[in-house]
Order: sequence, then C-alpha cells, then structure tokens
Amino acid sequence: MFIRTQPLLPRLLMLTGSLSVIFAACFLAGLASGSSGFNLAETWNLLRHPTLGDQTAGTILFEIRLPRVTLAAVAGATLALGGLVFQALLRNPLAEPYILGISGGSAIGAILGMLAGFSTFPGVPLAAFGGSMLTLALILIPMTGRAPLGSDSLLLGGVMVNAFCGAVIMLLISLSRGSQVQHILFWLMGDLSRLTPDGLPVLTVVLPCFLVIFLLARPMNLLLLGQEAATSLGVNARGVTLALLLATSFMVSLVVCQCGLIGFVGLVVPHVLRLLVGPDHRLLVPASLLGGGAFLILCDLLARTIPSDGDLPVGIVTALIGAPLFLFLLWRSAR
Repeated sequence: MFIRTQPLLPRLLMLTGSLSVIFAACFLAGLASGSSGFNLAETWNLLRHPTLGDQTAGTILFEIRLPRVTLAAVAGATLALGGLVFQALLRNPLAEPYILGISGGSAIGAILGMLAGFSTFPGVPLAAFGGSMLTLALILIPMTGRAPLGSDSLLLGGVMVNAFCGAVIMLLISLSRGSQVQHILFWLMGDLSRLTPDGLPVLTVVLPCFLVIFLLARPMNLLLLGQEAATSLGVNARGVTLALLLATSFMVSLVVCQCGLIGFVGLVVPHVLRLLVGPDHRLLVPASLLGGGAFLILCDLLARTIPSDGDLPVGIVTALIGAPLFLFLLWRSAR
C-alpha cells in the first residue's frame, strides 16, 4: 500500500519502477513459453544476439512469439486504460469497454469491414471506430435529456447495448460464407496469434491515445467530483470528456480489430490497482498501462499452457477470471 501523503513524484517513480520490473518479467516469460521448449536463458541470449543463435529458434521467437506477446501487452494496456477512463467518467467501478458494449460495437464495425473487403489498415480499424462511436452514442444519449440518468442506469443501458451487439454479431456470422465463419468465431473469442512482425508498427497508433489520457489524468480526478464541480475548479468538463471518449474509443477499436473481443481486463486491473494505490489517476494511468499489459500476457501464457495440444482463445481465460470478480463487485455494491 502506497502512502498517500507522500509527494507525487516519488510515489510515481516507485510505482512505475516496481510495475516495470513485473511487466518485464512477464514479457520475458511470455517469450520463453511455448511448445518449442527453449528456456529463459536461451530466450535472453537470442534477444541479445539474434544473429548468433539457432535459426529455427530465432524464427520462432521473433516471428511468432514476439508479435503475440507484444500484442498481448498493448491490448492489455489499452483495455485496462479504457476501463479506467470509463469508470472515471461514469463514476462507477463496474464500467469497462466490454461490459458497456464499446468492444461489441467495434467488433460489429470490424466484421462489416472484413465482409466488405476493406484493407486490414486503416479500413477495418476505421469501420470498427465507427461502430464504437455509434454504440457510445446509444449509451450517452440519455445524458443529454432534461433528467440525465445516473451512472447505474447508464451501466445497465450499456449492458443491454452489449447484448444487442452480441445478437447483431451472431446475425452477421450466420450470414457469412462458410470459409469466414470459423475465422470470425475464433477471432471474436480473443485471438492473439494473427499479428505478424510486419503488423507491429500498427500498434504504435495507440501511443498518442495513451499520451492524451495521461495528460488528462488530473482533470479526470476532478471529474470524479461531478461535471459542475470540475467546471467550477477550472476544468473544461465537456472538452475533457469528449477527448477522453474519442481517445479511448479509438484505441479500443484498434485492439478489437487486431485480437477480437477480450473482456473484463478493464474491470479487473483498474479495480485491483485502485485498491493498491488509491484513486489518483496520475498514478492509476501509468499503473494501468503496465499492469494491464502484464495481466494479459499472463492470461495468454495460461491460454497457451493449459491445453496439452494447441491453445485457448485468451478471451476465455480473462472471462473465467473477470466474470466471478464482476459478480463479487455487484454483490458488494448492493450491500
């Protein structure tokens, strides 16, 4: 537990340093795990001297494992940060992109883009972003009325929108050709194996979104007091909210395009970190980036090692962990 009376900078350095070590250890463990069987020492030597090691091992490491583990890290960081933003804006610890239907809307847009023959980048991500924005509008329209809904009602509305998105996804799958159905189904369950080394630069598109959210961490703290209170303290509440929603929706859309629907990361990671470091988003934003990346790398590690043959979609592992926690939080909030 970090002491809240300490100055921000020492706490930030202590937190990011500790989580960076954990993240690096998880990343290395993810690179070293697989059916080929080379250990941590061999993996480290290959990373240090990629041209001196065994050619087959180098191909496995740099063309298969490195893209997969990198995608797991970026996706975990994105989803955890997305959950943190939605929890701050709705002032509800149960909010996250998957439960609110933002991921489902992105998946609908991505599937429509795939069926329409759009390019992998930027066509499909733009279609997914359009789907996420439409879903977000459906959730937030009630906030513009004379009597805006409370955060609990908005969360319930998001759950219903998520159910509707699931129905639309099943409809699109049923209308797809036979050769596309299996690919779409496995992708929807959370597939981290689709990224190739050539696709790694695409992931850097999320970095400006990370930066925007980090720069708006202090206004996020004030938004927890309510929009009127934040405005009285000098925060442009509407502008900050719009920037956060756009950045979050775009980065979640990009992740959904790459690895499908992975739920509950945005619920588990921010909630655990909030218990450890407190409610200050200036600490929670970098903590969510590192903690979310490490969490999804470990989930993918389980997905690759639990089956004796092949691997599980990582979305199954995150759901097995996150769904019981979601029920526990619902029970705790109802007490």
